[in-house]
Amino acid sequence: MNVVLNTDEHIDSSRRWQLLQLLVDGEFHSGETLAQQLGVTRAAVWKLIEVLREMGVDIKSHARKGYHLSQAVQLYDAATISASIAVECQSQLQRIDVLMTVDSTNRFVSMHPANQDNHAVLCVAEIQSAGRGRRGRAWLAPFGSGICMSLGYWFDSLPKGFSALTLVVGVALIRALHTIGLSEAKLKWPNDVTWQGRKLAGVLTEMRGEAAGPTHVIIGVGMNLRMPTEMRAQLTEAQISVADLYEVLGDNLPNRNALVALVTTHLMQCMQLFSQHGFTLFMSEWERYDGLRNAEVKVLRGDQTILGVARGVSEDGSFLIETPQGIQQFTSAEVSLRAIQS
Repeated sequence: MNVVLNTDEHIDSSRRWQLLQLLVDGEFHSGETLAQQLGVTRAAVWKLIEVLREMGVDIKSHARKGYHLSQAVQLYDAATISASIAVECQSQLQRIDVLMTVDSTNRFVSMHPANQDNHAVLCVAEIQSAGRGRRGRAWLAPFGSGICMSLGYWFDSLPKGFSALTLVVGVALIRALHTIGLSEAKLKWPNDVTWQGRKLAGVLTEMRGEAAGPTHVIIGVGMNLRMPTEMRAQLTEAQISVADLYEVLGDNLPNRNALVALVTTHLMQCMQLFSQHGFTLFMSEWERYDGLRNAEVKVLRGDQTILGVARGVSEDGSFLIETPQGIQQFTSAEVSLRAIQS
């Protein structure tokens, strides 16, 4: 397995990583002790702390106590992730890249694709500076608060109903969440997982290749594990409603490496089934967890707003709503969807 700790090569990147490893327990560490452990001056420690803060790591400092993270964090570890992935998937996973910082895990995977049918590559990052959601929206993931991962998967030929790829990914995430005891998660077309109507995870899928030939798909997953209080307040103020796994599972929340391995396993298993059977195999399961089914909704398409009742999805993954003019069908490339508030 390939392990990458940072995308830049300066020696300070290694020291930042070492410093982060010392702080992830969430306990207080004095500047003097950190300096001794790193073999640098206290001034150098302060500079490293400031760089990490600029990168988005929430490091607190207290007089006569030292530095600490606002909460303990388990760092990603490629060997631990690999060992926890289902045995039948391990041989198909060609590489795991663990990055300290990256602009986008999807972009990284696009530069290092899988190269054999039904094989995959995985990238996880501690800090993602330019993560994207659907339609170019930013995905906010403060350090240690969630999962930022991308799985690259190679198809020699496109599965039937390939346009429904994002919906198949949603089913894989639901299966993974059910495994850890979160049975109330729902799907919101086309790419969100929700809990009690609030966003828990999001998906961004991309494709590299030709419709008639071998294709490399990139599946980006962002999942909220334990959002900092300050970030929750900011999102609430911006009228963005989110949920995280700690809110639902508390201390039963699996560690990050185990959760990445579980999600990876279900993604790879679903991609294998998708390659053999297409979306038809997943359609009824997706509709079972459709959080908008039979609800009044409005679809935004450019300057046009269409009101109707959600009626599930078609065999190609298009969203269906019932309107006074009859059933209308929308594709992910053209539609922005939100439930009507009562």
